[in-house]
Amino acid sequence: MADLEVVIPVLNEELRLGATLDEIAVALADAPFSVSVVVVDNGCTDGTADVLERFRDRLDLRLVSCSERGKGAAVRRGVLETRAAVVAYCDADLSTPPSALLDGMQMVRGGHDAVIGSRRAIGASIEVPQSLLRQVGSRAFNRVATTIVGPMPDTQCGFKMLDGALARRVFGSMRLQGYAFDVELIARIQRTDAVVAELPVSWSNDAGSRFNVVSDGWRSFRDLMTVRRVLNETEAVARA
Repeated sequence: MADLEVVIPVLNEELRLGATLDEIAVALADAPFSVSVVVVDNGCTDGTADVLERFRDRLDLRLVSCSERGKGAAVRRGVLETRAAVVAYCDADLSTPPSALLDGMQMVRGGHDAVIGSRRAIGASIEVPQSLLRQVGSRAFNRVATTIVGPMPDTQCGFKMLDGALARRVFGSMRLQGYAFDVELIARIQRTDAVVAELPVSWSNDAGSRFNVVSDGWRSFRDLMTVRRVLNETEAVARA
């Protein structure tokens, strides 16, 4: 069993996944821990699965399928397939470099239960920024998100790393399937006795992102209301 399992949700990533897996293989070749990558097929209709075959001699790879659409659903499926002591997830475009896996692992082994990648923490850097519209929408989203998770400046960075047992327990209770699932994840982690820390990351926006500012942005704001509702329901059940 690997020390670390990295979950990568994919939807028609034939053109980008190869570069991502190559960077992970190179960055972790001499890592002081073993690594397995869990790629979650969230409805691919291209040759994404074929890309994995080219890397099986360089990485321990698994491909699992998720019939429920949505990034949150795909990450949840991948995490629940893991068995490692430490679990991380990142985006297929590798907006955050694989060096974050090394930094995050050091923090987890140093006593942190959850490491939240942040583009706004002190020490973070934005190499390629989002469009102005995305930046405005992101800041508005985070303002609302802080009413749920408190002063967390960046809930939506695509990199997170957790103690494996904690990850599987929390994701087992997750309800959201879309982009706003990170807010529910952080809120549920905060309701445990987990030691949480932010990790400043270097981040590059990917011009090929499928996130639609209007439609996905609206759904994400709507999902924040759903997060609040499901958390209230969970607390009501716990008090009963």
